[in-house]
Parts: sequence; C-alpha cells; structure tokens
Amino acid sequence: MTPATREKIFATLQKNNPAPTTELHFQNHFELLIAVILSAQATDVSVNKATKHLFPIADTPEKLFSLGIDNLKKYIRTINLYPTKAKHIIKTCELLITKFNSQVPNNRDDLESLPGVGRKTANVVLNTAFGESTIAVDTHIFRVANRTGLANGKTPLAVENQLTKTIPKKYLKDAHHWLVLHGRYICTARNPKCSGCPILEWCEYSQKNI
Repeated sequence: MTPATREKIFATLQKNNPAPTTELHFQNHFELLIAVILSAQATDVSVNKATKHLFPIADTPEKLFSLGIDNLKKYIRTINLYPTKAKHIIKTCELLITKFNSQVPNNRDDLESLPGVGRKTANVVLNTAFGESTIAVDTHIFRVANRTGLANGKTPLAVENQLTKTIPKKYLKDAHHWLVLHGRYICTARNPKCSGCPILEWCEYSQKNI
C-alpha cells in the first residue's frame, strides 16, 4: 500500500469521525484503567453495564481496594474471566496506592508492571488518558489491518509496529480508535459491510473480491 493511499484512508476516517474515542465509559484515569483491564476478551457493552454500578461507589484505588476480591466479583461476574480479573484489579489497586501515590502511571514500564496490564492495555491507557500516539492492536485492528492491506503481520506486535511506522504522523494519535470502530461496525469478522465502507476503493480485500 502506498503512502498516498494511506493518506486517503485516514483522511476519510478523520472526515467521518473528527474526534474519535473509546466506547468504554469512565470519568478519570483510574476508571479508564480498570475498564480496559475488564475489557480483555469482553465487549465494551458488557464492561459498561458492570462499571455503571461499580464506579459510583469505587472510583479511586482506595475505594475499590476496600471492596475486596469477593465483593468486586459481585459487580463484574457478568464479564468474561471475572475471577482472575478481580484478583488482578485488587492487586493493581494495592500497587497504585503503595507505589504510585494512587495515580495511574503515564509510562509503559510502570503500567505493564500492574497485574492484568499487558502491552495492549497499556497502549489504550497511554493513548486515551495521556494522548500518546500508540496503537493497541486488538482483534478488530488486527483484522482490519491485514484485510485492508494497511499492515500485514502474523502477530499483534508485528501489526502494531507496521502501523506505527506507516500511518501518517498527523493521524497516528487517533488511528487506534478509527480502526477499532471500523472493525467493530463495518469491517466485521463475518460478512463485512463492504457496501457501506467509506474506504472501500482503497481496500485490498475488496479489490481481490470484486
């Protein structure tokens, strides 16, 4: 894919959605971190349903830690892998309190030192909370990148590295959200909605299937 084609794709995505953001609901950096941890292998919709009841009573590390694992499970039991996530979240709250002055770290190494926080979660927090130009490659971005030809990689890290290097710099900060939303609603895993795709004319998948 040529640089000119990439420019057209992201200019179009920007025109259609000038201020993209996550669909997770949060009011502060801590709530964002917890929501992203919960969203692993789960939908944003399911996370929002749970945090709608959780965050009003536990919007700080101290308040959430005081709930304890068993009480936290009651709020998140509808989310995939909730027993493991509850343990990770309580431990993360403890570390935020004891090591980070109850603040969400703004660098990758410290974020990834927290239980339940891997590279993808760290990238989401760095991008959404701190405005860094990171790409958090989830299943949607992995699919969209490989299908359209924006990046061809067999692993999320390979796709992330290619996208980071090739997406025009002026679009990089918002690219993560555009690609996630595109994969979630248009370039779906099954039966992609090509007839309503705004970037169809530049998509390698569509060219092969004409």
